[in-house]
Amino acid sequence: NVLQPKGDVTATEGEAVTLDCGYNSSSTGPYLYWYKQDGNHSPKFILSRIKLDEGNTADDHKERFSSTLNSTVRSVPLKIQKLQVSDSAVYYCAL
Repeated sequence: NVLQPKGDVTATEGEAVTLDCGYNSSSTGPYLYWYKQDGNHSPKFILSRIKLDEGNTADDHKERFSSTLNSTVRSVPLKIQKLQVSDSAVYYCAL
């Protein structure tokens, strides 16, 4: 299962923000995913991580979105740089 803090995150356009996600898994190499849901649209894939920064990132998110999976503390935070108004959305972490 995954553990995401509840509530809104407020940040300033042009700055960076990190969204936290912790996980519990008995797997030695779990795949973790981040998705972005904008309004009433379906969630869109941002990236996946299997260890450290190994995994896939959607082409339209490669420039500003990054994540490093830390298996020691079981977290896969999502960092968004150079924030834009269009980044306002609901972000989901999934296992």
